[in-house]
Amino acid sequence: MAAYSLLSTLSSPFSRSPNRNPKLPPLSLTSTSKPSFLFPTRKLSLPSLHSLIFNQSKNSSNNNSSNSCIVSLAFDSFFILCTSLALSFSIFVTDVGAASAFVVTPPRKLQSDELATVRLFQENTPSVVYITNLAVRQDAFTLDVLEVPQGSGSGFVWDTDGHIVTNYHVIRGASDLKVTFADQTTYDAKVVGFDQDKDVAVLRVDAPKDKLRPIPIGVSADLLVGQKVYAIGNPFGLDHTLTTGVISGLRREISSAATGRPIQDVIQTDAAINPGNSGGPLLDSSGNLIGINTAIYSPSGANSGVGFSIPVDTVSGIVDQLVKFGKVTRPILGIKFAPDQSVEQLGVSGVLVLDAPANGPAGKAGLRPTKRDAYGRLVLGDIITSVNGKKVTNGSDLYRILDQCKVGDKVTVEVLRGDHKEKIPVILEPTPDET
Repeated sequence: MAAYSLLSTLSSPFSRSPNRNPKLPPLSLTSTSKPSFLFPTRKLSLPSLHSLIFNQSKNSSNNNSSNSCIVSLAFDSFFILCTSLALSFSIFVTDVGAASAFVVTPPRKLQSDELATVRLFQENTPSVVYITNLAVRQDAFTLDVLEVPQGSGSGFVWDTDGHIVTNYHVIRGASDLKVTFADQTTYDAKVVGFDQDKDVAVLRVDAPKDKLRPIPIGVSADLLVGQKVYAIGNPFGLDHTLTTGVISGLRREISSAATGRPIQDVIQTDAAINPGNSGGPLLDSSGNLIGINTAIYSPSGANSGVGFSIPVDTVSGIVDQLVKFGKVTRPILGIKFAPDQSVEQLGVSGVLVLDAPANGPAGKAGLRPTKRDAYGRLVLGDIITSVNGKKVTNGSDLYRILDQCKVGDKVTVEVLRGDHKEKIPVILEPTPDET
């Protein structure tokens, strides 16, 4: 409204006749309308301009001076009109929202522990691979022989020679194996060796050196319950994933999925280990390998927050033997023993010897197997109660003691024979297929 009053006042000179001598009263913008935000609030008067023009018109003796005055007034009015329109247009038309496009949003800030986790994942992901287990199948209708995926899992680079470490149950029954790196390049893999009792296997791929980034090897002997751990794997065939948790238990014992032989000193963690994580690394907060993710305790088949990892101290010794010899030399007694439940029904504690081949360590030492007499009655064999003074109550105890021995060691086996105990020295030997 104020702008309209101003424009009407400034446009008044055009309504006067050019032949008449204009009489301009002193003009002040402070009293014509309400203060406008287009102009300053201080008093702005223009009598000096009009007086100058008016004096020039009085001193002029012809009509040219009158016309010059009118032209000058018209020019001043037109200039003010243009300025007012420009200011009004800039205020009412300018899009304030467009200015927000120039506002730079500050980058997201992460906490120090978050940055450490992100860095750990980025640095170790190139060392983790995806393993596909292929099996030969024959089509029932066409009789064509095809290779179909029968399982998958994870693994990690052990050294720059192309050795890949994973679980044995990931490669079990495979006719062909494929290893996929983080950049989605895939290579054929060959089995170097495996240890069914400890669920560890070693593969080898012919990949370029720049793709082989060995994972740092840590120590599992000094682990503590409560320290943070990180599991990297490829669950459900997805891309690399990271799960975090803490060590919730140490020195656990699980059974090998292949042989049922116990695996001691297993690490228990609440980091999610889903199908496909098997064979992947378990890392500490420094990014060092402390275990191989191998199993979960899950009555329902889903992750229940109880996962198990084979400690790296156990894995290191196995991998070294597999890389050098392609096999693991583990000592045996050379016996077959009865299930623990059968011995418990007899009311005794120990390991009942069912068979002791004559060419085996126990047979050579004189341990007696279970047999039947001439009348078909069952005659119990020796019941092993201790080895080297360490009590044996079941098969797991016997395996645990033998894992601490080496091939060629001489051990003292205490047995219950009839109603008395005997101590028999036995020299441990490797299994027949490992000689």
